[in-house]
Amino acid sequence: MTTASESINPGGGERRLHPWSWLFVLIQQLKSFALPLLVLLFTGRGNSWELWGLAGGGVLVLVSLLQYFFYRFRVEGDGIVIRSGVFQKSHRHIPYQRVHNVALHQSLLHRVFGVAEVRLESAGGMKPEAEMRVLSLADAHALEELVRAQGADAPSTGEDGATAAPESRVLLSMPTTEVIKLGLISNRGVVAVAAAFGLLAQADMLDVLVEPWARDAVDWGRNQHLDWIGWLIGAALLLLFFVVAMRLLSVALALLQFHGFTLTEQGRRLSAQRGLLTRLRANMPRSRIQAWSLREGLLYRWFGRQGLRVDSASIDTANDQRSLRDLAPLATPTAMDALIQHLLPVGRWPMQAWRRLHYRAWRRQFTFPAVLSVVLAGALTWFHGLPGLAALALVPVFLVRAIVWARYAGWSEEAGVIAVREGWLDKRWRFAEVRKIQSLSLMQSPIDRYHGMATLLMDTVGASPFDPPLRIRYLPAEEAMALRDQLAATMDTPAIPARTAA
Repeated sequence: MTTASESINPGGGERRLHPWSWLFVLIQQLKSFALPLLVLLFTGRGNSWELWGLAGGGVLVLVSLLQYFFYRFRVEGDGIVIRSGVFQKSHRHIPYQRVHNVALHQSLLHRVFGVAEVRLESAGGMKPEAEMRVLSLADAHALEELVRAQGADAPSTGEDGATAAPESRVLLSMPTTEVIKLGLISNRGVVAVAAAFGLLAQADMLDVLVEPWARDAVDWGRNQHLDWIGWLIGAALLLLFFVVAMRLLSVALALLQFHGFTLTEQGRRLSAQRGLLTRLRANMPRSRIQAWSLREGLLYRWFGRQGLRVDSASIDTANDQRSLRDLAPLATPTAMDALIQHLLPVGRWPMQAWRRLHYRAWRRQFTFPAVLSVVLAGALTWFHGLPGLAALALVPVFLVRAIVWARYAGWSEEAGVIAVREGWLDKRWRFAEVRKIQSLSLMQSPIDRYHGMATLLMDTVGASPFDPPLRIRYLPAEEAMALRDQLAATMDTPAIPARTAA
């Protein structure tokens, strides 16, 4: 058996993981039981049967450690062979051509021990082709270079049999100041605060830690002898404190996640590395990009920045920190346009010929929130009297929003690229190559049929459920059907017949 200290080369013997691998397997298993353990410590009522569950968890940890000792891998000329399993043996052969992403994960503890986790991802399935926890950092880099050199996007071999590795080019680099701006713009702190509030509420500590702060702020305002104005000042100061705290938390999370972000290109592969304490590196072929999502919210415009995310044909989820979904977290509009134009295989960006939606599109955006405001005003008036009518002030706001949204919204199809733009304060562009669309769906609700409208939904591989879908809403029905037929003619899959929403 080849030892872990020997270099990784095709044709060698079987190899084990790093000698410290058992420690990281143990830590990973303990993480799975950290939350139940904390809940038992803070909210447990002393039931002895709950400890049996922890004992069962200890057995699972032991099984995981045994799985490590039975894990072997061998590098061959056409792929990687992995043997694993204690009682249920597994023998897998993973061809290099099947691997589309090699993700390296290095936490602070990994860096102390000089190791890294390696994950080999393919274009399909819900699990990675292989997870190696852990390899030495040198072996991890060697395996990454080997897969890159032998994979589907490997450079061609010359007449003399030598393969020249393409030069690496930096496409985007984010200094610390840009990462701080990303934290100020994003709302990452809101999610963390919501999770903290949920944990405190579960542990019955919300009243102890939060309520005194709120009471002191309101009492301070009342003590200023300004009647209700003092109460409002106290509430406003408390709100300001939470807003500032969430922004500072967002900046801290952005620094932890995106510090040192660098997007590089080597041949036909993209690679990104980032992270302050935990260093992450992921790469994928450019050809695996299926759809693009460009965002420019209100805070983005104030800072003169945009954000770019992509859907790829490899297994990643929106919450997976090791994915290459955030292709360009923050950049100026000029730099973002240049990056998209460079990476987009066909077409031209920014697109020029934008077409408007149905002339009654603003009504569809206005009707539902307006009706909801009227119902809310009626309910508040029923329970609280005439002050409840203040909810009707939302109606003109929704009207302005609908008009501005309809004026800006549109779609474009140029040189094999289909694009949609929407928004009023938070503007978004969603676009993809027509040849990468997997299916087309034409949808009409009863209200759409009344107004002569239809929605064209275009599905691509790897679309995130947390991002807006690639769709054109409120198209004239005839125009939607004509566009569906036009796009279907350039796709490998047939169009889906129109269906009516319930």
